[in-house]
Amino acid sequence: MPFLGERIDPLATRKFCIEIDSIAEAAFTEAAGLEAEVEVFEYQEGGNNFFTHKLPGRLKFPNVTLKRGVTTSNELWDWFEKTSYGKTERRNISIVLYDQAGEEVRRWNLTNAYPMKWTGPSFRASDNSISIESIEFAHEGMSPQ
Repeated sequence: MPFLGERIDPLATRKFCIEIDSIAEAAFTEAAGLEAEVEVFEYQEGGNNFFTHKLPGRLKFPNVTLKRGVTTSNELWDWFEKTSYGKTERRNISIVLYDQAGEEVRRWNLTNAYPMKWTGPSFRASDNSISIESIEFAHEGMSPQ
């Protein structure tokens, strides 16, 4: 616990890496969708017209989207293709955040993830930017560490 008056700076988001079980090459430029939400059920009590009871339900996790520059590696596409054929291989994914010195400071572990959407790059003859692909993953849970 920090001392009173001790400054705790927020962590920058630019130094991170993605670890995927059995995928050797997976450098990403963006990770989005780290969320958790408790569903809320509304219960209207008979005879009570002043408010509605709101009860907590299940915890749900939206999909996570990872973006990267297109490479010559087909590992992620092959994994997605297996899923599209009904041969889903679930793997664990970790999104790891580093501080300025390169030390790991936070980690978000996604359990039993699999690719459920792949989006390829957009092409423009007049553009000189890097080709970006994105892969969206469904998963069964997230545990920050």
